Amino acid sequence: MDLVNFVVTVIAVTASGALAPGPLTFALLMHGSREGARSGFFFAIGHTLIEFPLVLALAFGVLATTNQPFVKSLIGILGGAGLVTFGAFQILETVTHKNFTQTPRRRSLPNGSLMLGLALTGLNPYFILWWLTIGSVLIMQALAFGALLGVILMYISHVWMDYAFLTGLAHFARKGVKIFGSKYYRGSLMAFGIILICYGVLFVLAAL
Repeated sequence: MDLVNFVVTVIAVTASGALAPGPLTFALLMHGSREGARSGFFFAIGHTLIEFPLVLALAFGVLATTNQPFVKSLIGILGGAGLVTFGAFQILETVTHKNFTQTPRRRSLPNGSLMLGLALTGLNPYFILWWLTIGSVLIMQALAFGALLGVILMYISHVWMDYAFLTGLAHFARKGVKIFGSKYYRGSLMAFGIILICYGVLFVLAAL
């Protein structure tokens, strides 16, 4: 896999995770409506402080087992199945959920966007499961591409989307612009769901 294909794969596989609504997103909408883009940037920093050490820990664990063909195949199958499952759920959610809420009902939240980014990342089981399945396949490919430097490149190719999306979302929340209800947002989620399924099938076939 050359550099361009590697980066495109990382972006295509991880974009849906960055765009999908979750606890972090909805908490950000409430903070962003008051504080704007700055809030989103600090949410992203808090997210990174949890995510990057997790990626490195997984990378060292995967690195220790990649010389075993069975483990490589198992990671590929689990990651591919995870992609297909998450892609299918994303398409189903987009089709059946008719009203993506721009902002949930306001309630008091503790101040500190960075701390909320930390807490809502570390306590999110979907986030942990994603990196243990789908993320592990990307880490395995990154190690094959460029050892630990490949993992760093993979993470950079992934994390910029978190900063761009969370900062932009907080800015638009401050301006009162509705995003989740737009047909463009729904169309993007649908498209990335299909892309996830395609990559998932390819990952499983490669593992087999």
